[in-house]
Amino acid sequence: MTPPNKSTPQEGMLAAAQRERELRAQTYREKALKIYPWICGRCGREFTGKKLRDLTVHHKDHNHENNPPDGSNWELLCLYCHDNEHDRQSVADAYGELKPGEPQKGIATSNPFAALGALLEKKK
Repeated sequence: MTPPNKSTPQEGMLAAAQRERELRAQTYREKALKIYPWICGRCGREFTGKKLRDLTVHHKDHNHENNPPDGSNWELLCLYCHDNEHDRQSVADAYGELKPGEPQKGIATSNPFAALGALLEKKK
């Protein structure tokens, strides 16, 4: 006899959403693997056989719902290049958008070496 299912409605909805996302990802992954050569778009490494699982589909606009049938929003990246791309994007989001010719805003609020000149003068 199996124990009764004690999951909450929220857990059931979350599990269903995760299953749906995985199915959708498999669909666009299969399409992307048919459209593009099995080569990382950044480092140029080739993937075949069991190593093909290390090749991921990256959404260029970072919108996983934007999956045009021609694959124009996708590129195949290896796991390492894909992680690097998302890390770069998160850093860019943290600093905000910088327009060409615009000076970068200072991040540091203190200057630890401000009094260094005075201290060195005292030592002489």
